[in-house]
Amino acid sequence: MIARMWRGWVRTEDRDAYAEYIEATGMAEYRRTPGNRGAHMLTRDLGDGRTEIVTLSFWESRDAVSGFAGEDVSRAVFYPEDDRYLVDREVTVSHYEVHGQG
Repeated sequence: MIARMWRGWVRTEDRDAYAEYIEATGMAEYRRTPGNRGAHMLTRDLGDGRTEIVTLSFWESRDAVSGFAGEDVSRAVFYPEDDRYLVDREVTVSHYEVHGQG
């Protein structure tokens, strides 16, 4: 199993609106993609007016990830309203082999 992780940062005042937006776009698309084994969004207020957003998804294989991300699975996928909310973002994602599943 593969874990895919991405991070971005929004103004804390935009946290709830952005989380709702990502739930309706990226998270929904993760979950619709064949081979997805789960998707979660994490938020953490940093105390400086920003909130860190982490998306964490689990996949059967790298091939399944490419069904969502395209040929270059290391590139982050963005949606039209991301520029409205994000004050900073990773443009690449991290992939990890998941061990000890069970």
